[in-house]
Parts: sequence; C-alpha cells; structure tokens
Amino acid sequence: MALFLFLPFVYCCSEEPADKAPDYESSSQKKFYLGLIPEQDLFSQKTRYTPLARYISKNAGVNVEIKMLSRYGNIIENFISGKLDAAFLGSFTGALAIKTIGVEPIARPLWLDDSSTYYGMIFVRKDSSIKNAADMKGKRFAFVDKATTAGWLLPLNYFREIGIEDYPSWFGETYFAGTHEDAIYDVLNGKADIGAAKNTVFYRLAAKDRRLLEELQVLAESPKVPANSLAVRKDLDTALKIKLRNLLLGMHNSEEGKAILSEFGAKKFIATTEKDYDPVFIYADKVKLDLKKYNYWND
Repeated sequence: MALFLFLPFVYCCSEEPADKAPDYESSSQKKFYLGLIPEQDLFSQKTRYTPLARYISKNAGVNVEIKMLSRYGNIIENFISGKLDAAFLGSFTGALAIKTIGVEPIARPLWLDDSSTYYGMIFVRKDSSIKNAADMKGKRFAFVDKATTAGWLLPLNYFREIGIEDYPSWFGETYFAGTHEDAIYDVLNGKADIGAAKNTVFYRLAAKDRRLLEELQVLAESPKVPANSLAVRKDLDTALKIKLRNLLLGMHNSEEGKAILSEFGAKKFIATTEKDYDPVFIYADKVKLDLKKYNYWND
C-alpha cells in the first residue's frame, strides 16, 4: 500500500492556586503564556510539560504559564486574541499557524531514539478483518481533529489513494475523537472500527498497555513530519526570542537541563524553521487544502 504524507510559558497552569508557584515566579517577572494542544488528556499533558515550563521560568526571566487548549484549532484563536506568546504545535497546527498568523518555529525535541519527527498511522483491530476500502464500507471511522496531520490530513489522502472518493457516504459514521489517545482507545475498545493517530502517542501508550500491540493492526503509515515544535508569536521581542531559542538548544549542556530533558523523554532540542514544514505544505496541496483559508473547526 502506498505511503501518504502527511506546542506560553508559567510553571503552574492557570487553574492551580497561585500560592503553589515557585519563589522565582515573582510578580516582577514578565508573564509568558505557553499553549499546549490536547494531544493527550489534560493530566498527562500537564505532568509532561510542567518541569520544562519550570526550567524556562527559572532561566529565561519570564513567568511561564501553561494554557491547556480544549482543541487544536484554539491555538490559532488564542494567538490572534493575544492570549498566547508561544505554543508547542503539532505539524499541521504549526503549518496552519505559520501560513495564517506568521508564527515562528524555533526548536523541537530530539527524542531518545534520535528521531525529531513523527508519522501518522491508520489502524484497526486485528480481529476486524478490515484490509481495504471494500471492507471499510459502512464502518465507523475515528478522526482526531481537523487541525491535525495524522488525525485528519492523513486519512483524507489515504481515502483518496485507496479509491474512496466520498468518505462521508462510504462510512457508516465518522467523528472526531478530540485527542490521538482517544482515537486509539476508541478503536481498541470497539467504539470505532478504524482510526487515525500519530505514532509517538501510539507507542508511548503501548509501552504501558501491551494490548495496543497485541490487538491493533496498522494498515498504513505516512511520511515523516516535524515533531511538536515550539513556535512564538511573530511580534515577540527579538531579544526574548533569541534567549528562548538559545536556552532550549543548550539545555543538554547542563546537568539540570539534562535531567529535565530526560524526564521529558528527549536528548536535546534542535533548531527548527519554517522550512521543516515543507512536507505538510506539500501534503495540503495534494489534498487541495488552502491553509490560508482553511476552516479548521470540527463539523
């Protein structure tokens, strides 16, 4: 089968009590809002990114506040309304934000396996006997969100490649699960027959839940796209932008930084630019999607 192409910084989240904030988060520091997309559940995202936010608050002279977004497209709305200074963006959300509001990607993690990219997956239960387009007729498909590569653009191109011209009429039902994690477990637990999600979430979950490997089968994979990268608003102070970039790119040179990276699951951060999003721009062109005019709100 042909392959297809295809996250502002305060230590505590806004819902946490202010008296829990570390001493270095004084009122004299500039508040810096960091957005996170709902790749996993709220608790998992907070747990994973809080140590990194603490590190940045301590070393960059800003008061980082994590803002959890309820859906992917909310990142764009929050940048436009001035409620975000930066965000860790997925590949499609990043490409969309670059084209529509001019955000600037500056760094992304190099994971422990030396990868700095991810790919999308289409998967089914092994006991479903679903192998091709004909087998998918009348079945239930779980997307993630209309502002994701792996959870939306991937399946759109996949449908085109296997001959499904009008997917809404081909499937019995389609819906948006909201997170990659939910799309994966919806298929595993039989809520959906077929699903799409990113490999990094899939295998992170599989490391703790062997059922994913034992009971799910991957039908197809996409080309690789940039891992979730930190992008800043286009009018962010240049000196602060440089400080943030240098801080992230140099984390692995200090014991403190290495410890935070290890907890985050990465070796280091690497430089990232708009050019790294070319595969997503090309992919959007393939499915005739104009990023500058794209309606990313789920139906």
